[in-house]
Amino acid sequence: MKTINLAFIGGTGFYDIQSLKLIDQVSVETPFGPPSGSISIVEAGDQTVAFLPRHGIGHNINPSNLPARANIYALKTLGTERLVSINAVGSLSENIIPKDAVIPNQLIDRTYMRVNTFFDKSIVAYVSFAKPFCDELSTSLVEASKLHMKVHDGGTMIVIEGPAFSTSAESRLYQKWGGDIIGMTVLPEAKLAREAEICYASLALVTDNDSWEENDHVSQEKVAAHLESNVINGQAIIKTLIPKLTTLRNCECQNALANTIITKTDSIDPSDYKRLKSIISKYV
Repeated sequence: MKTINLAFIGGTGFYDIQSLKLIDQVSVETPFGPPSGSISIVEAGDQTVAFLPRHGIGHNINPSNLPARANIYALKTLGTERLVSINAVGSLSENIIPKDAVIPNQLIDRTYMRVNTFFDKSIVAYVSFAKPFCDELSTSLVEASKLHMKVHDGGTMIVIEGPAFSTSAESRLYQKWGGDIIGMTVLPEAKLAREAEICYASLALVTDNDSWEENDHVSQEKVAAHLESNVINGQAIIKTLIPKLTTLRNCECQNALANTIITKTDSIDPSDYKRLKSIISKYV
């Protein structure tokens, strides 16, 4: 199969992008089990890109149970170098309203049930995560988004475990921490993508105001009310973005594992090396 340099992970409404030709659907076996679903390979002009359904086609995987390691590993084996995550989020700011887009540049991790590294056995790697999103990819995403909807360049995303939404007290606390938006799915994706040396950026589409306002608390009904508009705008952004990402990468993401693996070679379990070969073979 042709190498797939660009991929998207998204939810409902982002499995079938209008006017992009589906040319294949592939199932990828990984050492971490199966991904969330078959990966759609589509033709966009002279490019071939991949779309992976984060929650499964029927949205039958909750945020805590997402096979994030399998998803990122599968895309890595296809040759993915750039990955755009499409996320429904709530707003924690009066300046960010439903139907806006945010391209965040920071994260606060409030998850606690998820394995967030590939290096959980005999190989130990300490990867820099001070800047959790790729600046280069995020800049391209901002420029594409400006053409279709109001977009906020930068912001801190709080990532909670879910699937329940925040309490009002939690929502107000996250505001005090400097949170701008809140979601459930960017982590551990972003950490795993960094370990896999894949550029990662988020197109965060705002659906609600979380629970910080006195009489306006997030519910699935409110999320759904803005979903259709966000899907239309999000699909337009994707089609604008794809032709902008044809050049070689010029960012630190591509060498994120350099000098991070401190385990001595003779201490590595051969089966663990085999398991992670697609990620570490450049260095070990």
